[in-house]
Order: sequence, then C-alpha cells, then structure tokens
Amino acid sequence: MERSQAPEMRLEPWSEDDGLALLLRLNTPEMTAHLGGPETEEKVADRHRRYLALDGKGQMFRITLDGRTAGSIGFWETTWQGEQVWETGWGVLPEFQGMGVAAGAARLVIEKARAAGRHAHLHAFPATNHGASNAVCRKAGFTLRGESTVEYPKGNWHACNDWRVTLDPS
Repeated sequence: MERSQAPEMRLEPWSEDDGLALLLRLNTPEMTAHLGGPETEEKVADRHRRYLALDGKGQMFRITLDGRTAGSIGFWETTWQGEQVWETGWGVLPEFQGMGVAAGAARLVIEKARAAGRHAHLHAFPATNHGASNAVCRKAGFTLRGESTVEYPKGNWHACNDWRVTLDPS
C-alpha cells in the first residue's frame, strides 16, 4: 500500500502580483468576524500597500500548499506593554481550514521572526472567543500569558488572549 505524502507547505514573500487578490478573498464576513468585519476595497488596497512597505519592520507571506494559495501570515513590529515586539496574525481560506495549515504556517513564521532578529518575543492576540485561532497558538508552541484588551481595527476594542513565543532566550 502506498502512503500519500503530506502537502508541501511554504511561506512565499508577499508580492504585488498576488497579495491584493488574496486579501480580497480573505475579506469576507466569515473570515473577518473576529476582526470587526470586512474592510472596504480601498482599505484592503491600503493594507496591501502597507504589507509591501514593511521594509525590515516585519514581513508578510502567502501560505501555499503544493503551490496552491491557502492563506496569509506575517509578523510586524508593535509595542506591547512598553516592549518592542513582533506581532503575528493569519488568515486561512475556508477550503484549507481544519487541515493544520494555520498551525504549520505559524511554526514557520516563528522561525522567520527569529531569523529576522530585532525582538525577543513574538505575540499573537486572537479574540478570546475564537477557539480555532487560540488552538493554532497552542499547537504552534505559543504560551498563553492571559487575557487582555486590544484595539483592532481602530475604534474597535475587544477581549483577546495574549500568546507569546520567546525568540531570543537571552
């Protein structure tokens, strides 16, 4: 009996060519329910431009499985409780959900953030009631630090969990 191989997961750097189309596919009521809802096309285009311009202050990626686009993930600089840290977030297209894509991509992005240096910690802030994203953090090796409140998008405060990975043990 032949065993099927697991699909090859890769993080492809964000690009002008395919990034905007992916953001538009992720900008649905179902995909943004825990983020304040869909953005206007103009705001999505602004987000795409910001992702392209991170320039050392983080990096965004397209998640691929065997070359097929499955979602996005990245890390960027933020200040959290007085400390400069990396923050991460992800979105996996519905047809790829429930397959371990987000947790696998989160493990890969941890290594990318570690390699980038600059900050000792990588944080994720999923909504407290978003079971799937909290499970991703647990499966990817983040440590739950407790509940907090974050503003995202601007003007929208919500309860979240503060998950953290130590990138630099010193």
